[in-house]
Amino acid sequence: MRGFLYVLGLLMALGSTLADPQYCLHPMMRSDERIESHGYPAETHEVETEDGYVLTLFRIPYSHNLKNQNAKRPPVLLQHGLFSNSDCWLTSGPENSLAYLLADAGYDVWLGNARGNIYSRVNSQISLNSPRFWHFDWHEIGTIDIATMIDYILDESEYDQLHYAGHSQGTTVYMVLLSERSEYNKKIKSGHLLAPCAFFEHGKSAIFRWLGPLVGTPGGMWNQLMVDMELIPHNNLVNRLIDNSCGTGGPFDSICKNGFLMFANGGYQNINLTAMQQLIETHPAGASSNQGIHYLQLWASHFFRKYDWGVKRNQELYGQSAPPDYDLSLINAKTHSYSSQNDALCGPEDVDTLVSKFIHLEEDHRVPWESFNHLDFIVAYNMKELINDLVIERINKYEGR
Repeated sequence: MRGFLYVLGLLMALGSTLADPQYCLHPMMRSDERIESHGYPAETHEVETEDGYVLTLFRIPYSHNLKNQNAKRPPVLLQHGLFSNSDCWLTSGPENSLAYLLADAGYDVWLGNARGNIYSRVNSQISLNSPRFWHFDWHEIGTIDIATMIDYILDESEYDQLHYAGHSQGTTVYMVLLSERSEYNKKIKSGHLLAPCAFFEHGKSAIFRWLGPLVGTPGGMWNQLMVDMELIPHNNLVNRLIDNSCGTGGPFDSICKNGFLMFANGGYQNINLTAMQQLIETHPAGASSNQGIHYLQLWASHFFRKYDWGVKRNQELYGQSAPPDYDLSLINAKTHSYSSQNDALCGPEDVDTLVSKFIHLEEDHRVPWESFNHLDFIVAYNMKELINDLVIERINKYEGR
């Protein structure tokens, strides 16, 4: 009932927005346009994976503030979370967003986009409208997409290693890649996991209570109905209505704030409303239903393991009745974890489990701010001081700066 009332209120408020002539819906701004609007140079690169997905990478090659285009600039790859895209690293502006801060610290910054989001919706072999297009989850994003991005970036930048930072699902795919394709450990100079997500036994988000019993274990009707489809598709009109409602006062601001927090929970004491408004321009950005189902399977099983297709299919794919675990002991790249107390998706108890199994982890940093939540890593007004400055400080040390 609570969810229904929220949606009803959302529709009523958006209807009021449409009826009010003072609101003019502004167009969606792409990542490269967003970068250039702040005076930074921007490049757009496309790279095709071995299974035909065309991924878009945005690049800030140097800082216009430093005018360092002729200097050596070590590459950094930033990877977004579930339902997200490269804009999440940009929407808080040059003073706070990690992408700009890294560029101004002298780095060659690359922003990844996983298959299925609004910037990576082409496959050279499969139509977007085919269920086969959506037959993937974050396992393939890790083992194929991230690997493809890393190889491309290293080739373009003429470096042997890069630095990596990921948020939420961006941390999951990092752990999947380095545990499944261990040769990629040597290509990572340092890894930085913001709100690391691998275990979900103690997850407090309502999404676990709502959907976990339906699709958390294979074989049920809901699994069959929901597999291999786009989950929460990006709708340009709806997004334009919501982002235009932000900052208008009254119930509109509440809609803006609660639009994402109804899934992530944790409150919005630290939220930068301007950043949230810009984030909603391109979010949710599209994902396969299998990605969400896979996370709910981890919640139900209490393991960090591969997708569970049921006993028969598991035997065919894995040679065993249950899916195998990802072996975190195989990750030996220099990796730092940054987590928070108020994360309702990947909370402190589940981070404890991750740390206990990630035997080569360099650092387990807990944000010393009780209200800091899962989304605050990308939209909080204080994320620069609490997270981004720390990430850059550690990357600088690896570069001997």
